[in-house]
Amino acid sequence: MLLTTVILAAGASSRMRGGDKLLEVVEGQPLLRRLAEAAIRAGGPVRVVLPADRPERQAVLKGLAVGIVIARDAASGMSASLRAGIAGLDGPVMILPADMPELDQEALRQMQAAQSAAPEAILRGASGDTPGHPVIFPADLLPELARLNGDEGARAVIAAHRGRLRLVPLPGRAALTDLDTPEDWALWRQGR
Repeated sequence: MLLTTVILAAGASSRMRGGDKLLEVVEGQPLLRRLAEAAIRAGGPVRVVLPADRPERQAVLKGLAVGIVIARDAASGMSASLRAGIAGLDGPVMILPADMPELDQEALRQMQAAQSAAPEAILRGASGDTPGHPVIFPADLLPELARLNGDEGARAVIAAHRGRLRLVPLPGRAALTDLDTPEDWALWRQGR
């Protein structure tokens, strides 16, 4: 079964004080488009979960071979985006938060290769021994993901199946770097 990449891009970006972190420019492109292109190049179907009230996010994806899913209840928490993104799928999924500027095609391919080698495992991108993102879930866990509520993402599913969890070391801090505030972005850009 094909691994589907589900990019979660329905968050409010509330800590950006009026800006949108998913539209910040990284390597000449809005972050959301850059990440979607990396997922497409890595291979397999790609879905992007968007909120209903951010048409500019959908606009930056124009022309890309991605499925767009609108999470109408995105404000109720990350689980709403997750449920919308996996709806109707029956194969393994790679859950990829859209606010991770250091993830690229090669990191996503490393995750895919790990999934091919261990299709029953929950695979979590990591920096050293520190777990991060993305996370791949085997198909048999989709019903549990579909029952999630609130703003905790899939932590409960990972905790319930801890024995199946495997960390996949990714380059540098790619699995951990997410930027939520203008200050985070400024510091990150200074270090590049």
